[in-house]
Amino acid sequence: MIDHDEAVRLYGPWRARSPQDAAELLEGYTGRWWIAGGWAIEVFTGVPRPHGDLDPSIPRADVAALKRHLTGRLDVWQAAKGALRPMLTPTDPLMESCGNLWLRPDGASPWEYDVILMDASSTTWTYKRDARITLPFDDILWVRDGISYLRPEIQLLHKAPGLRAKDQADFDACRDLLEPERRAWLRSALAIAHPGHPWLSTL
Repeated sequence: MIDHDEAVRLYGPWRARSPQDAAELLEGYTGRWWIAGGWAIEVFTGVPRPHGDLDPSIPRADVAALKRHLTGRLDVWQAAKGALRPMLTPTDPLMESCGNLWLRPDGASPWEYDVILMDASSTTWTYKRDARITLPFDDILWVRDGISYLRPEIQLLHKAPGLRAKDQADFDACRDLLEPERRAWLRSALAIAHPGHPWLSTL
């Protein structure tokens, strides 16, 4: 997987967007969506942090519905293992390795949103790297100012394998703010999916 800076060099820059921008874009969208990534961490902690992009997120099964909602406004590209492919119709098949959708108005414009696809049914969320880790869908989200966000312990689990400097900073900012049962859940999930992870001793 290429990092953010290399992606920008290869594919072009990102426009700065906020969760409120995503809420306006998705007004009237009938599927479930929420904000993940660094914004989910910042809103939880109240600690400002840099943002390379904005990460709305949807269940993987809802890609066609999102594509229909965006028709005529933003082009949708599949991002998979460093490669990009446009989705020309709502029924274009999704590559099995696709984990993100990149959105922009046209080829001359910056990218606007990096939509993260999650393995979730209407009732259950499943961790993409280890199907033994699941939660009721409603337990992975929290709401502020009318916008749903991925809970920080779920976001940290997704960040754990990378252990980039910004991932460590996000963990440090969240750790002491997590409720005891949320810390315990993250510790248990890490022990199952990423045994020996350095965050285990701190948790």
